[in-house]
Amino acid sequence: MARADESARLGAPGGADSGALPVKPEVLQVGSLPDDAAALLRDGFHVHAIAAAEAVLTLAPAVRERIRGVAARSMVGASGSLIDALPKLEIVSIFGVGLDAVDLDAARRRGIRVANTPDVLTEDNAEFAIALLLALARRVVEGDRFVRAGRWTSGSLPNSTRVRGRRLGIVGMGRIGSALARRAVALGLEVHWHGPRPKPEIGYPYHADLAQLARTVDFLVLTCPGGPATAGMVDARILAELGPEGFLVNVARGTVVDETALIAALEGKRIAGAALDVYADEPRVPQALLGFDNVILEPHIASATVETRRDIGLAMVANLRTHFDAATPGVRP
Repeated sequence: MARADESARLGAPGGADSGALPVKPEVLQVGSLPDDAAALLRDGFHVHAIAAAEAVLTLAPAVRERIRGVAARSMVGASGSLIDALPKLEIVSIFGVGLDAVDLDAARRRGIRVANTPDVLTEDNAEFAIALLLALARRVVEGDRFVRAGRWTSGSLPNSTRVRGRRLGIVGMGRIGSALARRAVALGLEVHWHGPRPKPEIGYPYHADLAQLARTVDFLVLTCPGGPATAGMVDARILAELGPEGFLVNVARGTVVDETALIAALEGKRIAGAALDVYADEPRVPQALLGFDNVILEPHIASATVETRRDIGLAMVANLRTHFDAATPGVRP
C-alpha cells in the first residue's frame, strides 16, 4: 500500500496519471481485514489503509478530502474523530455485525450511511455458543487438559453437568439469540430470555428483569449488542443470582460483563464456570482468568469459519458497491 503522500501519483482521482486508470471511489481501510476481503476491497475501490483510526491525520489533507467510504472490522468501527477527519465521507461499511465501535451520533449528524453484515454470521455464532455451553457443562476442555497432563492414571475427572432438561437464559433475542434458541430446544433445554422489550410472537418465557432471569436458569448466554446500554450489565448482583450451579457463556461483547465481578465470583465459587469468546480489552485477557479450570477462553472466533468470513467480506464490499451504484455481478451480501 502506498504511503498517503504517494497516493496522488498512483492513480488517485486528480493525480498526475488519473487519466490512465479507471476512476474508482476512494475508500479508507482502518485496521486489518482478512486477505480475501482486503483483496475484494482493492479490486473494487481505490484503497488507502491505516493501522488505526488515530493515524487518519497522517493522510494528506487532499487524500482525506477524496475519501468517500470507510471499511473496518466491527471491533475497530469508526470513531467520531475519524468521521470528522473525512469531510466527503458517505458510508461506513463494517466487517461484522456489531456497531458499538461506530460513533452513530456523528454519522447521523453528517447523514453518513452505516452498513453491517447481520445475517451472514448468525448461524455460526449460535453454533459456537452451543459448542461453548456443551464444552463447559460437560468439562470437554478440562478433560482434554486432564489427559494431556497425564493425570488420568492417578484418578478420574470429576463428573460433569447434564445439559438436557436444564433451563437456558438468553440475553438478547435478536438473530443470533433466536438461532441459539432453536438449537437449544433441539438439545432438550427450556429457553427463557431477556431483552429491552417483550416479543410475544417468539413464544419463549420473557423476563423483563435480568436478575430474575439469572435466578431462574442454569445457563446464561449473552448474545446482546455491546455499547453503553449493555455495558457492565452482568455484574456481581447478576452473577450472584446465577448462583453456584450456574454457568455463564459470553459470545456478545466483553463490555457486557463486569470482568472484575466475574473473577471474584469464580474465586468465591459463586458460579459454576464461564466460557468467554470476548473480553473488555481484546486481545488482552485478564491474567486472573487464565488460572481457572472451570473457565474456557476463546480468541473471539464465534464467527471465524472459512465460509462465514468469506461471506462477510463479500457482504461488506457489496454494501459499498451498492452505495456507490457500482455492483459487480456475482458479488452479493
